[in-house]
Amino acid sequence: MYVIPPQIHKNARELGVSVYPSDNPRYKIEVYDSDGLFMFRLGASGYSDYNSYIRDKGKEFADKRKKAYESRHKKEIQKTQSRGWFAYKLLWT
Repeated sequence: MYVIPPQIHKNARELGVSVYPSDNPRYKIEVYDSDGLFMFRLGASGYSDYNSYIRDKGKEFADKRKKAYESRHKKEIQKTQSRGWFAYKLLWT
């Protein structure tokens, strides 16, 4: 099971949502709105995210991976409040 780093909890508070480890083994986290209603499952469990890269390979490498992620997911990141936007804001900032 994915252990959610403090930075992701901080990002979630700033966005007004709550995050919990996902019960579904394919995903890392589940996102709930301020009323406690389920919104999304995010982060494929087989892939790293920004905090994982920082921990395992260092900030310089993580920043390169973040830039590559931004390039690949540019359209999804731009749609405010979408699943892709939340994935970027929670897992990659």
